[in-house]
Amino acid sequence: MLYMIGLGLGDAKDITVKGLEVVRRCSRVYLETYTSVLTVGKEILEEFYERKLILADREEVEQEADNILKDADISDVAFLVVGDPFGATTHSDLILRATKLGIPYRVIHNASIMNAVGCCGLQLYKFGETVSIVFWTDTWRPESFFDKVKKNRQNGTHTLCLLDIKVKEQSLENLIKGRKIYEPPRYMSVNQAAQQLLEIVQNQRIRGEEPAVTEETLCVGLARVGAEDQKIAAGTLQQMSTVDLGGPLHSLIITGGSLHPLEMEMLSLFTIPENSSESQSIGGL
Repeated sequence: MLYMIGLGLGDAKDITVKGLEVVRRCSRVYLETYTSVLTVGKEILEEFYERKLILADREEVEQEADNILKDADISDVAFLVVGDPFGATTHSDLILRATKLGIPYRVIHNASIMNAVGCCGLQLYKFGETVSIVFWTDTWRPESFFDKVKKNRQNGTHTLCLLDIKVKEQSLENLIKGRKIYEPPRYMSVNQAAQQLLEIVQNQRIRGEEPAVTEETLCVGLARVGAEDQKIAAGTLQQMSTVDLGGPLHSLIITGGSLHPLEMEMLSLFTIPENSSESQSIGGL
């Protein structure tokens, strides 16, 4: 059996009781390392789970999935995913591969950023399509996702922006030369995402377009949702460009315009003070 097990959002103890029981009886246990991260490292997880973990990066999962599925028809193999197993399309692909090989599978769900964002007070059924914001480079500065933000705003729905994670990435030079040398991990922060969004807004104005989002659009920044030190900040997009929410992982919500009174009251708990500075840490819970 292949078990796809969600780990939740915080630390080692966020795994479900059912999930932990399965992990402890599996012959091999893989930890997916590229779509998200927990606030604790591999060693802490191994100590709590009482099992050795095999790290599975993007290359391993997408190009060498047969290694993960090897002997899963005669033994139990666990594939651990931060959040919920279906938080990334990659994991559906693994299930399809298992099914084609005649390997049965079982999914054990857990909390995901897709539903945990409700902690800020915005109502989940009022969210539209989720978008991803990637790190820009000197030669690649995509804006196409902004069309989805515009559509959500027109529909009066909020946009959850998942922010870029760069883990085990190679520089262009090392990639071209085939050198297995990797860059240090990078995690996009709320203020970095907001700065890129502000630049898109300016670009649209230069092109004579009316941007769906402005500097004054109400946004919500979230950091380390599910952890004891999670932080939430509500303010304008301009304010988001300077807010400091600390370490990863971060998410950003662009509100859909008209808010329910309960949403407004909840967001007031996390409002950025008018006199906040760039270095000030905001919105702790």
